[in-house]
Amino acid sequence: MSAMSAKERDAALAAGALAFMLDDWVHERFELPAPDVLDLGREEPEAAARMLRQKWALGEKPVKNMLHLLEAKGVRVFSLVEETRTIDAFSLWRKRKPYVFLNTMKSAERSRFDAAHELGHLILHQHGAPQGREAEEHADRFASAFLMPPADVKAIMPRVHSLHQIVVGKKRWGVSVGALNRQLHRVGAATDWQYRTFAIQISEHGYRTTEPNGLPPEKSVIWQKVLAALWQERTTKNQIAEALSIPPFEIENLVFGLASMTTLDGGATTGGKSRADLRLVGKPDNA
Repeated sequence: MSAMSAKERDAALAAGALAFMLDDWVHERFELPAPDVLDLGREEPEAAARMLRQKWALGEKPVKNMLHLLEAKGVRVFSLVEETRTIDAFSLWRKRKPYVFLNTMKSAERSRFDAAHELGHLILHQHGAPQGREAEEHADRFASAFLMPPADVKAIMPRVHSLHQIVVGKKRWGVSVGALNRQLHRVGAATDWQYRTFAIQISEHGYRTTEPNGLPPEKSVIWQKVLAALWQERTTKNQIAEALSIPPFEIENLVFGLASMTTLDGGATTGGKSRADLRLVGKPDNA
C-alpha cells in the first residue's frame, strides 16, 4: 500500500464503497452462497493451504476455476475500476463477509494467482498481523501451495531440466511459467542454479508480460446468474444505478471483466456451471 499514489488509494477505497452498496442491494434480492472461509492465522501458509483444501474437499487435484471456487465459498468478487488498474488485487472483510477485487486486465494465469493470493490474506490475516512485506510473502506462499500442491507437483514433475517442461507443465495447474518455476524450486524439483537459469530464460522470452499458451479469462457465474435474473424481471442497469444513486458506468466498472454487462441491456447471458447456488428471494418492500 505504501507504493500506491494518493489517487490510486482513493480510487480503490471508492471502488470498495460502491461495491458494498451494490452487494447490499443484490443481497436483498438474492440468497448468495454463505461464506465458508476459515481463520487460519496461526498456521504456516503451506499448512493453511493444505487445511483449506481438506476443508473444501479438493484433495491434491488442481483448481479448475479459481473464480468459481471463490464464489461457491461465499467470497464476493468484484473487478477493479480503470483508475486502479495498476493494482494487482486487494481483499478485505466486511460484516463477516470476504471481498476480493481483481485486476481483470491481467493474464488469466496471473489473475488466478492473485485470487489465491487474496484468499491467503483473507484466511491468514483476518486479525491484521503480520503486515507489509511479510504478509505479502505469506500470501504468495499460500497461493503457490493452494494452486500447486507440493505433493502433486513432485508427483508430476519430480525433476525439471528445461524451460519447455515448465511451459508444458503449467497448464495442469493454470499458473504462469514464473509461478511454476518458483514452486518447482520450493519443492526441490529444481536446483538453485536451475531456478535462476529458468528465471533468466523466462525474461528473455518475454514470458513476464506475455504468457505462453495462455488460458482464457475466468468469468463469474454468480454475476451472470444475477444479471440474467434481473433482466428476466426487466430490471435494467440504469434502474439499479438510480436505486443506488450512482452513475451507471460505476456498476459496469465493478462487474466489467467478470460478466457480460449486455445482460442488463437486453442481451443474452452464457453463464457456465458452478457449485455456487443462487436463489431469488424476492424484492424488498422498499424496492
